[in-house]
Amino acid sequence: MTEFAPSSAHADGLYDSINEHDACGVAMVARLDNEPRHEVVTQGLLALENLEHRGAAGADASTGDGAGILIQIPDLYYREESGFELPEAGRYGVGMCFLPREDEGRREELRRFISETVEAEGQRVIGWRDVPVDESHVGQTSNETRPHVAQVFVAAGEAEASDQDAFERKLYVIRRVSELAAGDELYIASFSSRTIVYKGMLTSYQVPGFYPELRDERVRSAMALVHSRFSTNTFPSWDLAHPFRLIAHNGEINTLRGNINWMRARESELASELFGDDLAKVTPVVRPDGSDSATFDNVLELLMLAGRSLPHAAMMMIPEAYRGRDDLSDELKGFYAYHSCLMEPWDGPAAVCFTDGRVIGATLDRNGLRPGRWVETKDGMIVLGSEIGLLDIERDRI
Repeated sequence: MTEFAPSSAHADGLYDSINEHDACGVAMVARLDNEPRHEVVTQGLLALENLEHRGAAGADASTGDGAGILIQIPDLYYREESGFELPEAGRYGVGMCFLPREDEGRREELRRFISETVEAEGQRVIGWRDVPVDESHVGQTSNETRPHVAQVFVAAGEAEASDQDAFERKLYVIRRVSELAAGDELYIASFSSRTIVYKGMLTSYQVPGFYPELRDERVRSAMALVHSRFSTNTFPSWDLAHPFRLIAHNGEINTLRGNINWMRARESELASELFGDDLAKVTPVVRPDGSDSATFDNVLELLMLAGRSLPHAAMMMIPEAYRGRDDLSDELKGFYAYHSCLMEPWDGPAAVCFTDGRVIGATLDRNGLRPGRWVETKDGMIVLGSEIGLLDIERDRI
């Protein structure tokens, strides 16, 4: 005799709430013409608000597990608001730093250390800017651990001024050296000449309120990547909110322990002509107390900066199920087979959106248990998310 699990009190026909599973919410909005617009930022924030049910809160309902947005650097806004004379776009980078809020002395020490690291790596500090925040848009519990948010503006050194990819690698090295030295007292949400991340231990509705400059018309981007977090394998914190430097992630990596162990085992054998001696400065690659998503982002970032395109690196880490299939080309199956010798799959269930500020994309892991729904409009907008209906798009526009 077969016994069936009893239905919940909320069963209705074929639907039963006992089968519901909670997960984070992820979405991206992008323009195919790559034209920076404030509309993209506002649409991304609206999609984030509509993912509020995908996030979580504790006993303090005004404290979220985390939410944020990743956009292209708003060059016009920073030129007019930073007070600095900035080089042309692409030749300066911005570091979004979470610093100690209560200990002003230690905060200044960390600023000096980051500045010294920038100079030691052959780049130039243009200046620091305290990011305006509105404390009324943060919960009481979250406010107790709220960092001081500041941006450091860095000009490319002479050797990197004509090579933006080389500049990105230097900013990565500066970030890793600073974070490894400072430990838990410093977190750099993003450090790039292409992208910037605004995030925190917030609910999805609080992001544009806490960071009021996101509502400024001069903050423009051709893409926006947003995330509302439901933390399942780590406690909520400001630094573990998404997006990370490259990704926002819906689901979890179930092979995480093995993936981390293999990365640690291979670190002594890592080599890169592009990084050269700098490679020794950035290990360990994986942050010890990071979440599964943060760890995935750590590895993806290194693979990309070492010379691969972002889609290439993502396909290495999240391969399709390719063996025995006749609907894939021999070239694609060969690609996956070759890279299986270099790296084990990072298996979910997972839906991952990724961007480096030049391209934006999304993929599902080979288990296919986290959906990603997308639409393209006739005027060249792409919207992808954990579910359909994140934005109210008229049917005749699709």
